[in-house]
Amino acid sequence: MTRRLRLLPLLILALFCAVHAQSASPVIAVDHGPNAAAQQNKHYVVLVSLDGFRYDYAKKYGARHLLAIAAHGASAPEGMIPAYPSLTFPNHYTLVTGLYPEHHGIVGNQFYDPERKETYSYRDPKTNTDGSWYGGTPLWSLAEKQGMRSACFFWPGSEAEIAGERPSYYLHYDDRFPDEKRIDQVIAWLKLPSEQRPHFITLYYSNVDHAGHEYGPDTPQTAEAVRHVDALMGTLEADLKALALPVDLIVVSDHGMAKIQGSWIDLDKFAPLDGLITVGSSLYAPNEAAANAAYQKLKAADASFMVYRRENVPAELHFNTNAREGDPIIVARGPYAIRAHAAPADREDRAPTPGNHGFDPTMMPEMKAVFYAEGPDIRAGVKLKPFENVNVYPLIVKLLGLDSPPVDGSFGVLSGVLSDAASR
Repeated sequence: MTRRLRLLPLLILALFCAVHAQSASPVIAVDHGPNAAAQQNKHYVVLVSLDGFRYDYAKKYGARHLLAIAAHGASAPEGMIPAYPSLTFPNHYTLVTGLYPEHHGIVGNQFYDPERKETYSYRDPKTNTDGSWYGGTPLWSLAEKQGMRSACFFWPGSEAEIAGERPSYYLHYDDRFPDEKRIDQVIAWLKLPSEQRPHFITLYYSNVDHAGHEYGPDTPQTAEAVRHVDALMGTLEADLKALALPVDLIVVSDHGMAKIQGSWIDLDKFAPLDGLITVGSSLYAPNEAAANAAYQKLKAADASFMVYRRENVPAELHFNTNAREGDPIIVARGPYAIRAHAAPADREDRAPTPGNHGFDPTMMPEMKAVFYAEGPDIRAGVKLKPFENVNVYPLIVKLLGLDSPPVDGSFGVLSGVLSDAASR
């Protein structure tokens, strides 16, 4: 069947998916044909991201629905370890590719590519929807390649054609889309006829991240955001159970949040950065001499950060082989706001946000994320030690019964969460 990309008007979407949301972005449907016969009887996975939900928030703020999932499913009480840098786009894309950022290429929310001579920004539709920036095979593309339909209710990368595929159903990102209606759409997708029903679905909420940035992690506003998304998870859990379908629910976050200390630290106060391209605190030297000169000036400049030549970045960060990472590379020693330059004189220079992330999770436990899972294929009461988030991908591949490409994660890390029947 010829593949067609079509934008469904909101009224048609309401009839097609039994959902109507005023002032909300319509679903985009890509005609991949029906689920292959071999895929139709397989189980379903709903992967939810609660952006910025720190590993200890559930207990700290009484997220009773997530704690209940942990009690009768699987969880990581001491957190899941995000990839470095612990930022939104790198880690969301790591979760769905099983690759470290330097291997899938999304090494920051914003970065420069010396080969392309272009800058990627998560805010720019020209780059965030351009599949040529993205490496690896995200779960939705993997499913589509193997005849299994997928759907993305927001997820970094899901608006781009990657590895030659798009999800069968997806939306352009719109943070104003009503929270409850997002769940309605997920349920509507799962009520489609089996031939059209997606087996892998993503769902995304940014509430906790926004609150953590604006107010800090230890505030009533963040507590309220935690309880709000927790209530949404209770609704989602109940609605999924009412379907009587074999659905495994996995709830994760991309990173945690830390309270920022002090004001801006400007790198150009310690070293002349003329001739270097800079993006945030990332430095891109035009040649070896310039890279080494900046390194020599910066390496003993300030106790708040460390500086490395790219090839010497500690191996545990998996951040030392991709030119998009920059050279030299700055790694904060704590929750400090670091940038290459202050804002231009003609622009307002705002103070750092009260909360932030992006830091080394091996140094700062506040960066750790959450992992909760429940469903017919999940063993009850499993408490996992902290593990790297690259290992979520092979677990979901196993749950969906797909064949996986080589990735950085290993199924063995999370194999213990599977029920006896699912392990066979």
